[in-house]
Amino acid sequence: MRRVLFSRRFLALGITASACAVAFVGAVMAAGQSPQPAARAGAVTFAKDVAPIMQQKCQVCHQPDSIGPMPLVTYDDARKFANGIKARVSARLMPPWHIDKNIGIREFQNDRSLTDEQVKTIVSWVDAGAPMGDPKDMPPPMAFPDPNGWQLSKDFGQPDLVITSPPYTLAPRTQDKWLRPTSEVPLTEPRWVRAIEIKPKGVEGRRVVHHVLTTLLQQEDGVTGLAHTAHDVQSNAGLFMEWAVGKVGEVFPSDAGKLILPGSRIRWEIHMFAIGREIKDSQVELGIYFYPKGTEPKNRTVLRMFNVAPGSELDIPPGEVAMTQNHYVMQAPARIENFQPHMHMRGKAMSVEAIYPDGRKEVLSAVNNFQWNWHVNYIYAENTKPLLPKGTVLVFTAWHDNTANNPNNPDPKQWVGWGDRTVDEMAHAWVDVTYLEQADFDRLVAARKAKPAGRDRQ
Repeated sequence: MRRVLFSRRFLALGITASACAVAFVGAVMAAGQSPQPAARAGAVTFAKDVAPIMQQKCQVCHQPDSIGPMPLVTYDDARKFANGIKARVSARLMPPWHIDKNIGIREFQNDRSLTDEQVKTIVSWVDAGAPMGDPKDMPPPMAFPDPNGWQLSKDFGQPDLVITSPPYTLAPRTQDKWLRPTSEVPLTEPRWVRAIEIKPKGVEGRRVVHHVLTTLLQQEDGVTGLAHTAHDVQSNAGLFMEWAVGKVGEVFPSDAGKLILPGSRIRWEIHMFAIGREIKDSQVELGIYFYPKGTEPKNRTVLRMFNVAPGSELDIPPGEVAMTQNHYVMQAPARIENFQPHMHMRGKAMSVEAIYPDGRKEVLSAVNNFQWNWHVNYIYAENTKPLLPKGTVLVFTAWHDNTANNPNNPDPKQWVGWGDRTVDEMAHAWVDVTYLEQADFDRLVAARKAKPAGRDRQ
């Protein structure tokens, strides 16, 4: 591991932004000039051009009681914030998708970003005065899942098992809290998990929960479904799922999952922060979706925390941009399912590169405009998931911007190190790894080579 102080030219890698809610509230002021609803001939209109984009990419968050600070469901909603919307989609801050589209893998299962053409459409609409257009052109309203309900229910129905954390009342003004209770898992037989979802309970809960970690505690003879050469890496069930704002849950590939045994427990880590009023009996819910009884996927997916700068290695001087780096050797063939950087307010960028046993180097993914209030999980498309042979070295690199040019920085005069609080810093990536036996890995590689189309790399 090493730490390097970078020149400020690194800031050209991306555009920084304030916290999402503050930025959008500020958009009210930016919208000062009332848009003109009358459409010029041939102009882009809300009804025909912009409303479909809002439905596809915005309204799932920007609807009543969801996580967006204001709704964008109607024309009046969007017109009120037109100038702010233009600014944020032009800067690629909204929708929250901060990965560099010009580097590495470019196909993802959950890509919520706007295309260049969609950005152009929204900008043209605002520049034309944000006209409504013909109401007959409006698409029918979208039906979204209840923002306080289970988001994976559209694919799997209601969870097969829900485990709820013990209630906790958070004082109006207090230090951040890290709650670490345990909950019993009421199972009488082994079951394989195909999907997991975590959510704070209710609208009030979402306002005070920063992140959640769940660890599966169970007695197990080895780790069932883990490639035999990976047992030195993973010796127990380990992390079950991580959640933070911007993430819903995890859906495992059809050949993989997690195994829960009778007598197991869930250990919670719930980070909460005060918001100026008492929040009574706040809880977090863990929804578990099982494979049908008798279905046993061959592979066990494990959630790994690849630490880019453990402990004292994260050392960020005042007024500087610092780089840290760490390396991991894959002890078994593996399929990488996702990439999810985790940093705090001074986090700027993170990349992951593969150095293959034959010496080839490949940048898999890079987030060049990290936003600490959106912890996006970039889930690779099925045909682009990295297949890494045994002996591959994964190189994780992180950058932190502790200068006054970072609008998220609470104090550029402070020397910053590792810590749990958001005013401290972290640098790690949450990655689901499916370790594979060599024969299975070889079959996947052969199948991938037989279908090269869609492998979109730099």
